[in-house]
Amino acid sequence: MEALHRLYYTTVGGVHKNSHTLFLLRGFAMRAVPRWWTEWRREALLRQFDHLPQEEQAEVQQRVDYYCRLSAPAALPADAPTLGEQRYHDCASAYFFDTYEWNRYFPRHLRWWLVPGDVNHLLPHPSITKSRPIAAPEVNCNSVLMKLNKVRHYIFFRDPFATAEKENRIIFRGAVHGKPLRATFFEKFFGHPMFDILDTSTNSVYAEHMQLHGETSLYDHLRFKYIMCLEGNDVASNLKWVMHSNSLAVCPRPTMETWFMEGTLIPNYHYIEVRPDFSDLLERIDYYNEHPAEAEAIVRHAHDYCHQFQSRRRERLVSLMVMEKYFRMTKQK
Repeated sequence: MEALHRLYYTTVGGVHKNSHTLFLLRGFAMRAVPRWWTEWRREALLRQFDHLPQEEQAEVQQRVDYYCRLSAPAALPADAPTLGEQRYHDCASAYFFDTYEWNRYFPRHLRWWLVPGDVNHLLPHPSITKSRPIAAPEVNCNSVLMKLNKVRHYIFFRDPFATAEKENRIIFRGAVHGKPLRATFFEKFFGHPMFDILDTSTNSVYAEHMQLHGETSLYDHLRFKYIMCLEGNDVASNLKWVMHSNSLAVCPRPTMETWFMEGTLIPNYHYIEVRPDFSDLLERIDYYNEHPAEAEAIVRHAHDYCHQFQSRRRERLVSLMVMEKYFRMTKQK
């Protein structure tokens, strides 16, 4: 019975990582659509905003202004490429297709600046990026967030286990080498009976103390009530799917953010906050083990937060409005 349960949820149940092959197939199919068609549709898609209820308009506009904080006209570098110059080999496929998905709605002559990869620093001029440091808008206005590398970062599914059914322990899988926050966590808790943690670095200093393991599936993660979400090069990439599950995300307050707007998360409301040195981690877990109703409330709040990212129609509208604002504030529209 257990084998059938696992088979169902890890196949049709969606409890698995996104398929990169399917992502590529969709991307190449998207490129087959004539660009004149998508450019022609742009204004009609943007006008959908006018037909939204007033409350929803406010929510959409708030997200657009959060992602694109440019409040005054700003200049791009003189050598900024045009949209028409975008080529598949210029960056990783995930960044190419995730930007082309929205660039194709705008004229080829418009200029832009893309900074792909894990961006954890301030940028000198208006740039499209996946991540940015959490900072005041006036400090970090040049980093314009788009939903990039979503094949890796955005995994939503129905958790097969209720929160109360899960094991009252903590799981973490991730590379530790070169990531100070994760190194501190491992130094404190590696080998502790409350924790099931493995360093997936190829040159792990913990290798001699770890038995050989295959990749731990998302299904196996979901057996645990608590999942550590620790920043590495930028954000904690598992935070999004953990908050959509019936497990509780445990982490220090985020210092980086993406399209998921990590900077708006409320500690101990959307996730369990612990100190950056993890000195209160066991105390916090003991508290929620003894107060299951509060743990269940955090799971509900996290689900409500994730809901805003699950409407394809709204995600399309917000994405187009962010790009529209970017071109307008860089004095091109």
